[in-house]
Amino acid sequence: MDMHEFQAKTILRHYGLPIPPWKVASTLQEVEQAISEMSLTQAVLKIQVHAGGRGKAGGVKFAKNREEILSVAKQLIGMKMVNNQTGPQGIIAQKILISPPLDIKKEYYIGAAIDRMNAEPILIASKEGGMDIEEVADKFPEKILKLPIEISGEIKPFRLVRLMEFMGWKGVQAKEGAKIAKAIAKAFIQTDASLLEINPLVEDMQGDLWALDAKLSVDDNALFRQPELADFYDPSQMMKTEVEAKEFDLAYVAMEGNIGCMVNGAGLAMATMDLINLYGGTPANFLDVGGGASKEKVAAGFKIILEDPKVQAILVNIFGGIMDCAVLAEGIIAAGRESDIRVPLIVRMEGTNVQEGKRLLKDSNLKIITADTLKDAAEKAVAVLKQK
Repeated sequence: MDMHEFQAKTILRHYGLPIPPWKVASTLQEVEQAISEMSLTQAVLKIQVHAGGRGKAGGVKFAKNREEILSVAKQLIGMKMVNNQTGPQGIIAQKILISPPLDIKKEYYIGAAIDRMNAEPILIASKEGGMDIEEVADKFPEKILKLPIEISGEIKPFRLVRLMEFMGWKGVQAKEGAKIAKAIAKAFIQTDASLLEINPLVEDMQGDLWALDAKLSVDDNALFRQPELADFYDPSQMMKTEVEAKEFDLAYVAMEGNIGCMVNGAGLAMATMDLINLYGGTPANFLDVGGGASKEKVAAGFKIILEDPKVQAILVNIFGGIMDCAVLAEGIIAAGRESDIRVPLIVRMEGTNVQEGKRLLKDSNLKIITADTLKDAAEKAVAVLKQK
């Protein structure tokens, strides 16, 4: 689950990170209140959306006086940001963050992530912070330092020494940098984060370090033990179908194709999408109903798939291990009668109680194309569209 910048800063402040003062506003009245409370004569205003690249998209602005702050705020509140991270549908900014400007001497990058190759959390740092950090990492990997984080959330002292040397921090600044690094490592582990970034971490004209921006993503699977963080969930930053899927505990991701997919199990879902592509089709979504889905969940999944106007066929691929194929069949039948499925429906099921499941589908009088294997199902899903 992604956090807004202001939410990440709220969390990271508790870990002792040096964060400049800020206020959040969703109306011009709240902007005026922020101006008054922080005695602003100048300000930096940033849209709050679950996507990076805000600066390049025009979502970060500098205002030179009170009137300009209000004028810029009016432009940014409700702004739709569209870039490669949001997709063509874009994301609307419901809130903006307002803070006084800093005189910046230098920008750095520091963050934490999971190194999946080595199965360990790592601290990532660079002397080249700012908007083009991805390009730096791609073209100049030697400018990126990666250090292991202990599972306790600590960084060993000798690694902190290496970090200070790499970043060029000495004296008081080195002590401040070490404190920031330790706070990031601790916060990353204790919040069950999958990504934590401070970009940029800036040095002001006095040599002090400040976390000017913050990004935090928490592992969805750990939210059961992070109830305070779970409360930061913002459905306004997601597609309507993704919000509905979350309500039914369905794993759903919209895509650009025209073959809707309903599968139980993430690995089987990926294999299904791969085969659709192999035979010349394009999947419209990733939808994993889970191993023990109820017929209500299955019916909800159909409803969500059919809300996508691009869907011209639906492929259901279920392996009944935990799931009973008869339960799946009942869900398909219920969805077919309630949702009025007007696109071709291809169903492949195998496993527990499969014969009863197939019998229920046959006796339902619904127009269903059955398949015996995953290859057969993918071929039929693609072929039925070519016949249109």
